[in-house]
Amino acid sequence: MHPLVFDAFQAICATLPSVPDVLEIGASPAHRMLLSLPALHGAARRVGVGLDGPFDGGSYQLLHADAHDLSMFADAGFGLVLCNSLLEHDPHFWLTLAEARRVLAPGGWMVLGVPGYGAMGRIRLPPPGRLIARMLARLPRVGAAWRDLQPALDASSLTLGVHNFPGDYYRFSAQAMAEVLLAGLEQVTVRSILAPPRLIGYGRKPSAA
Repeated sequence: MHPLVFDAFQAICATLPSVPDVLEIGASPAHRMLLSLPALHGAARRVGVGLDGPFDGGSYQLLHADAHDLSMFADAGFGLVLCNSLLEHDPHFWLTLAEARRVLAPGGWMVLGVPGYGAMGRIRLPPPGRLIARMLARLPRVGAAWRDLQPALDASSLTLGVHNFPGDYYRFSAQAMAEVLLAGLEQVTVRSILAPPRLIGYGRKPSAA
């Protein structure tokens, strides 16, 4: 996990109400786990699920589980559900999200991180690169090739490269985060960091009537 992604999750979780029970979906001891966020140190129970479990982290526990089936957990058992860098590797990510919503308590918060893409035409070279590009554009053959390439660059957006763990299926827009991944939640907020962008979105499950 990129340190800035970890820091972004920390900043978000630090603003949320403290909860006794936290679940991380897609946790792995081989990577920096969100369960180790300083903002969560007050939680009485921190549990992770992933294909690398079981693992005892002392202050948290990692279980071996398929994210499509979290039947070991009761409905509404967690006040905070976290998930980062998993949904793009899940060909049926909606099944994971359904389980995440099921185990999330009314009034609880869900925080998701996924690779994204942004607005078209946002690929901009740094100043030295722009100077080199202008110099190349003046060359007869290279300049023509650069001008032919420009419309494609203007209609493109940076994305994270393929990283198969074991598969890599999706990239998401901020709109998809807000309207699809966090559908049904309230007070939804989406942040974009880094380039290519990583999207971190969070929202609150409506309280029971």
